[in-house]
Amino acid sequence: MICQVLGPILRLQSVIIMLRGRTTPHGEWRKMEELTLDTIQNDLVVQIAYNLNVDGEEIESDLLEYLHGHGNIIPGLEQPLTGAKVGDTLEVIAKAKDAYGEFDPDSIITVSRESFPPDFDIRLGEAMRLRDAAGHVFQGVATAISEDTVELDLNHPMAGKDLHFKVTVLAVRPPTEEEKAAGHLQYGGCESCSSDCGEGCGSDCC
Repeated sequence: MICQVLGPILRLQSVIIMLRGRTTPHGEWRKMEELTLDTIQNDLVVQIAYNLNVDGEEIESDLLEYLHGHGNIIPGLEQPLTGAKVGDTLEVIAKAKDAYGEFDPDSIITVSRESFPPDFDIRLGEAMRLRDAAGHVFQGVATAISEDTVELDLNHPMAGKDLHFKVTVLAVRPPTEEEKAAGHLQYGGCESCSSDCGEGCGSDCC
């Protein structure tokens, strides 16, 4: 899933990136001259519009802004976007292994009901945000509830699924110094899709 992005779409002029203080072969200079800020490359902030379909059903349609090349979105989407230009529309299939991983049966665990606060509302089949003793936040779905125990599926909801994206590149810009130093954009709550929310892009946390 994808982090939501608010704010106007930026219109950016192409800017030639040049390196100083080094000797560069003619062919490399030629390649650099063609490298402009309308092309997705590492260390640039990218804004896209996307549709996500899973198992033939549209799951989400939204905007996303992220810092490219820093693992802030799933690799199955980030890698195919490298080299795309502003205005391009791509159809990308992110295989499960390059998205949220394969379904792992070992990630289904049984815990005591005493592990939950007395007033915690446990609902069968609903995702819950949980926190372990070390303070890590993660997501689990109750798949079975008894008087004494709760069975939790800790797999990501999209684990084992291929994700079908239709993506349009809207804008590309250089990051701010803060964004570059952090390696991701900051939105006040969660700082990126790779944060400790445990829910990935598109969660209420991001």
